[in-house]
Amino acid sequence: MRIDPAGWPFIGGSLILALVALWFIGAAGAAIFVVLACFFLFFFRDPERTITSESGAVLSPADGRVMVAGAPAGQGCPPGNWQQISIFLSPMDVHVNRMPVGGRVTKVEYHPGRFLPAYRTEAGDLNEYTEVTVDHHGQPIVVRQIVGVLARRIVCRLAEGDTVHAGDRFGVMKFGSRMDIFVPASAEIAVRVNDKVVGGVTVIARLR
Repeated sequence: MRIDPAGWPFIGGSLILALVALWFIGAAGAAIFVVLACFFLFFFRDPERTITSESGAVLSPADGRVMVAGAPAGQGCPPGNWQQISIFLSPMDVHVNRMPVGGRVTKVEYHPGRFLPAYRTEAGDLNEYTEVTVDHHGQPIVVRQIVGVLARRIVCRLAEGDTVHAGDRFGVMKFGSRMDIFVPASAEIAVRVNDKVVGGVTVIARLR
């Protein structure tokens, strides 16, 4: 299985520590770091997906559980009229992020902030996040990678002017986090709170 490149420093570092522990402590000490390396392999796994192809579909950008599906929650949504889908990623979910729609990236902005638990409503306003805006046939779609208590590092591999396709990998968050997606108010929301979604596969909204 493919491993996201952001994971290799963690995996490699754990294995090096395992060798050091084996030399100075013994097999019991080394086993702790081998288990840690296995966790990192699991966390940074990047399974292949059959990307859903449907006209007007907005795909889930991540695996996880839907927290918000409808009117914007909190005060920090982008200017304009939007509907919001928020997805909470537990440490057990795949953390590779995928584009919900295709189009041209018009903005990539980093916002410093706090590290509140990602499942709290106010985390969308107060926590550190990276915001990506995509122009999809004239309709803007906004995706936010939001950190949490454990996830304190955002990897976003996009730049303004990039052309993307629905389901493309574009980043990862470490370790347990949240994604907010803002779609036009005219969009039809296709998920409900507490639904489980799969990145690049689950249709979370349909554009009119």
